[in-house]
Amino acid sequence: MQDSTNPFLNTQAAFQDACRALELPDAVYEILKEPRRVLEAHLLVRRDDGTTASFPAWRSHHNNARGPYKGGIRFHPGVDQNEVKALSMWMTLKCAVIGIPMGGAKAGVTVDPSTLSARELEALSREFIREFASFIGVDRDVPAPDVNTNSQIMAWMMDEYGRMHDDADVFGIFTGKPIPLGGSAERTEATGEGVAIVTRRAMDRVGLSPSSTRVAVQGYGNVGAQTARWLAARGVRIAAVSDVGGGVWQGEGLDLDALDRWAAEHGTVAGFPGAAPLTNSELLTADVDVLVPAALENQITRAVAAEVRARLVVEAANGPSTPEAQEILFARGIRTVPDIVANPGGVYVSYLEWAQNRGGYYWTRDEVSSRLEQAMTAAFDQVWALAAERQVDLRRAAYRLAVQRVAEAMHLRGWY
Repeated sequence: MQDSTNPFLNTQAAFQDACRALELPDAVYEILKEPRRVLEAHLLVRRDDGTTASFPAWRSHHNNARGPYKGGIRFHPGVDQNEVKALSMWMTLKCAVIGIPMGGAKAGVTVDPSTLSARELEALSREFIREFASFIGVDRDVPAPDVNTNSQIMAWMMDEYGRMHDDADVFGIFTGKPIPLGGSAERTEATGEGVAIVTRRAMDRVGLSPSSTRVAVQGYGNVGAQTARWLAARGVRIAAVSDVGGGVWQGEGLDLDALDRWAAEHGTVAGFPGAAPLTNSELLTADVDVLVPAALENQITRAVAAEVRARLVVEAANGPSTPEAQEILFARGIRTVPDIVANPGGVYVSYLEWAQNRGGYYWTRDEVSSRLEQAMTAAFDQVWALAAERQVDLRRAAYRLAVQRVAEAMHLRGWY
């Protein structure tokens, strides 16, 4: 039997499992098993050499029972409609787990942004808005950055939306924007910081002290790096990290300042002086206490799960473990904090940014960070308690908590 790597089918199965466990009416699963709508477009960009390229793109609206749709825009050569649909479903769950009044959406463009010039990237970003503008709005759908998108891309998109609508008040339509354009303090750090907060909380629950804990982070991008920095600042040893170029190992703990300088100069952590080389697959089974997969989907397969040596897995990425791998980790007694509990920090601070834009009042970095820590801690504690009460793994507990909240909202609105 092969590992199931279709994220959409996997997510449908997890929703169905939660609905059955909660003994909800069949109508609940019928509503939740598919996005409410998916728009597809082909974005046309005039290349610098005068040719025209077409890039497939999708925006998926999963569920808005609890509030406006919310979700990032991903630029990646491997993205497809199934992935976008699954990601929008996960966003519904994340918003419900973290307790914000928003629903799930996601967008993806099949493109390798590293092959685009700065002008082409801006053109692609503006073309996305021209095709999807009727789909979004401050009370309807609020996009944000995701893989390979950033605050500059959000700024271009916000500007294009404003040009199309002749509307000066467009700040609340996009989150993850630059600070001068209404962005929130702590937004760039939020997802990684949230992962780290939950990791530290989970370490306490399984009896891991910071000074004796070694952590491996797969995917040393923004989220992975922010997670590592937050943990290292609190005495945890970051023993291994990796990116698309390879990985490095230093059992006593990597010097992250020096590592960041090396990565900035060489474009990868690979080859960092004083550290042993490590492949991405070797990192996943390294001799550490905590494993943080912060790359892409389906990294921990059934074969990898059988060899994981960490006591704790914290999913910073979306869907990094296949269903078969999840069952193996649970059977082996390896605690896994699922993605919908570990990484909602980004959407939580995006929600704060949206609220600040709408109110015209902005909180300090310390205030945002404090709110983030309170929200992440409360969500983790609720899921941990439910898992203990029902004698299930944290993933099933999280899905049940989220689905129950969404189902309640749908029932109150008369959807079933």
